[in-house]
Amino acid sequence: MLRHRRFFKLAIAFSLVLIALGVFAWFFPQQVLTVDSGPVKADAIVVLGGGMTERPERAAELFKQGEAPEILVSGKGDCASNEKLLEKEGVPEKVITLECGSHTTRENAEFSIPLLRQMGAHRVIIVTSWYHSRRALACFEHYAPDLKFYSRPSYAGYLRGNENAEIGKAENRKQPGEVANQTSRAKDQGTTDDGRQRAESGGSAPHPTLSPVEAERVRAAQRAERKAQEGYVRSEYLKLLGYWVRYGVCPL
Repeated sequence: MLRHRRFFKLAIAFSLVLIALGVFAWFFPQQVLTVDSGPVKADAIVVLGGGMTERPERAAELFKQGEAPEILVSGKGDCASNEKLLEKEGVPEKVITLECGSHTTRENAEFSIPLLRQMGAHRVIIVTSWYHSRRALACFEHYAPDLKFYSRPSYAGYLRGNENAEIGKAENRKQPGEVANQTSRAKDQGTTDDGRQRAESGGSAPHPTLSPVEAERVRAAQRAERKAQEGYVRSEYLKLLGYWVRYGVCPL
């Protein structure tokens, strides 16, 4: 009887711990799902399909910062458009390799790894959205344990209250010059070393020359995009569990 009571208490304690972890993961997905290796030097960047334009923009920013000399674009559907976005951001066509056959994160890894080996890459940066970074990194590490992978995600939509950063971005796009464009992208994507801190602080204040109507349009677009992203974020937990059970891809 005493043994049964002890087992019952342990079961209750374990259940409470699981519930607490679940609540934390649900309300703080940024801390659970995000993996960022920090500034690194690698042989190639793999930018995964999906999202809006934030992933290729982030890859282009890392390329221009000198973190890797080549970019592999992976994912069917937006492969060609991501290539064009990279070229628009100043990445030369000759350093871009395309993998346009993958439909899933697992296929991103399986189809990209042979190309990376052909490129002679041993150190590889994975670029995707922050909420997708844990599963993406785990997939590549699972299917190519002999290669070294790093995660350098986009922080677009990282936290609530980031509408002001979008407003600043919209205003900066009106201004001439590459400096203004680079500043606006850094605010939105977190592409500088303090990118996450900028995202967490909510970005800069609205630009004084942006009209109230334009500012509200930016806020409305940001709210709609964030609402759609929240669905992807919540479903990521199920995908993490599914990849662990079905493919043996451990997210820890």
